[in-house]
Amino acid sequence: MVQVSDDAIERLAGVVASRMASLADRIPAAPAAELGRWGAPEDAADFAPDVRRRSVPDRILARGLRPGRTPPGVSGGPTVSARPTPTPGPRPTPASRRLPRPSGPPAGVPVGQYGQRSVELGEPESAESPLAALRDAGPLLTERLLGALELVVGAEERAELPEITASLAPPPEGRFAFLSDGSDSVAMSAARLLERLHPGVAELVVASARRLAEHRLVGPLLTLTADDADEPAVAARHGTAYLTLGVATAGAVVDQIEVPDLVDRAAAVVGLGLGTAAVLLRQAEMPPTYRAALMARIRAEYRLPRQGYGSVRLTGHHFGLLDEAVATRAVPGPVDWTANGLVTTVDGGAVVRTGADTGAVNVRLEIRADPPREVEDGWEEIVEVSWRALEGRASVVGPDGAIAPPLQRQTPPWPGDYRLRVHARGRDDEDADYENYSLLVWSAPAAPEIVHRRTDRLGHGLRGEPLPAAPPRPERAYRWIQRSSLATAATVTVVTGASIEEVLRAFGADPLAFEEVHDPGFIATQEGVFVRDTGDAVLAVEFNGYRGSGVEVLRAASARGRAASMYWNVNAVTRLSFAERGEILAASEFWEESPTDPRVAEAMAGLDFAEPVDSTERSLVAVERFTGRGITPADLAAIEESGVCYLL
Repeated sequence: MVQVSDDAIERLAGVVASRMASLADRIPAAPAAELGRWGAPEDAADFAPDVRRRSVPDRILARGLRPGRTPPGVSGGPTVSARPTPTPGPRPTPASRRLPRPSGPPAGVPVGQYGQRSVELGEPESAESPLAALRDAGPLLTERLLGALELVVGAEERAELPEITASLAPPPEGRFAFLSDGSDSVAMSAARLLERLHPGVAELVVASARRLAEHRLVGPLLTLTADDADEPAVAARHGTAYLTLGVATAGAVVDQIEVPDLVDRAAAVVGLGLGTAAVLLRQAEMPPTYRAALMARIRAEYRLPRQGYGSVRLTGHHFGLLDEAVATRAVPGPVDWTANGLVTTVDGGAVVRTGADTGAVNVRLEIRADPPREVEDGWEEIVEVSWRALEGRASVVGPDGAIAPPLQRQTPPWPGDYRLRVHARGRDDEDADYENYSLLVWSAPAAPEIVHRRTDRLGHGLRGEPLPAAPPRPERAYRWIQRSSLATAATVTVVTGASIEEVLRAFGADPLAFEEVHDPGFIATQEGVFVRDTGDAVLAVEFNGYRGSGVEVLRAASARGRAASMYWNVNAVTRLSFAERGEILAASEFWEESPTDPRVAEAMAGLDFAEPVDSTERSLVAVERFTGRGITPADLAAIEESGVCYLL
């Protein structure tokens, strides 16, 4: 632990205070404001992505997506399907394509250092180290501040305060190498090299600056006046004050040690000073005027319309839309949903009843300037209520207080009366992956509740009404697809009346040319097909491929029987196709009208393709009806276990 005597701090304070004034005029406002926000509240990141928070909560509830490929002739946009998708894991390279890996480190390299980006002397940087903070600052901010300060730092007269460095360990003896890959800033490289030559100098600078911040000569220089009213100015003044403290302290400390020619002294001083300022700013309170300035900026820059998409984790069958004044607390519950079976208002917001007890449900939050003109189709329950915001900036919040960033602080940043229209779908399934919600918010005076739609069984039960008959949902049998390796993008083709060899040739594959892959998902980077003979049909599965949706493939595959395929990708592009005896009966992405061919119409009977959810699953039901055989979890497991892929 580095120790600095009271006498040393007393002498150091005068030097640092005088240097701080000369440094302040050289610091540009923009990088100073970026630095000054290191201790800002989390909501400053709404407009300032450079904010470095004291701690970042683990609230991101996102699902991974693989890029999808679109077959020729099929249009596709940037829209991402709302269906739940599992996060893809790493994709192992097939054994035949793996690069050789050395069995161990080269001779003379310690095992603990083998494979690292660099081999360093000394102890690793701690979280409180100015070198770690300097690395967090990044090279762009660091280099800009170095350019602003290096001349004035280089021109400073040396201060004679030898007692300051009395506690430092002597420099290491012998030879050593300092390696860098060139990605660090000049200030970072110089500061790290100086720390290696004089171990403990970085810690000494931080310890000295922390004590100086409370000194009678230096402390007042860190206190902002009330002159600055706008957020950038307050943040810039705050960052400037601590940066001048850090650089002035670093300069005075470095004056007391020997700096060899290979170290850029000015760069080392600025690097240590910037890292020290960052460490102190993470712990320092923002100026008293900052909160008001921040809110003024947030309100001035707030624009409508705006929307966010995310997921919220459940416990206890509910989540909330809560005002900032109450969003940090757990969502109230249980509450009374008997009035409308979907939503009830509470202080500062509203609570929504879900079908699933646990899991994460998809939520869309849209803030509008005007009320919607029409009621959206495709939802089972729609209820509209009034609520009063206490402060504004409401978030979609889980029962435990967790918030997904896209759904955070979205409503207007001021109090007032609002209307909330809640849309729900999939509550009867009690499966969070298939529950979806849409929340529309707009400013409006308080008004009576409106129930626009009430059709699901859960809502009837909560309202004390007789339960309606459960509609047939054959597509649910295929929901396992969305929890499998086919979830993001695939084509499933089912062929009758043909052998595996004939199906492969229809796809343009050579039955004798195949390779074994350890993870079928790897084939997403190739064009390949996996096949399985079930006895009554041949299944052809493409992971992220689309060849089975092609007209010529289906004609050839169905030459002596039937063939049907379903293609989908991450951009919600789909294609459902039917063929028999070499003739294409129907192929389309959108089934707005009933098919004219009676064979296809029979396969699609009772399947509502206007519904936005389970479209892939409904299509696979139609494929099964048309061919008499569908794909099962056991089929997919067998395909993945065999790992035999025929390249196209």
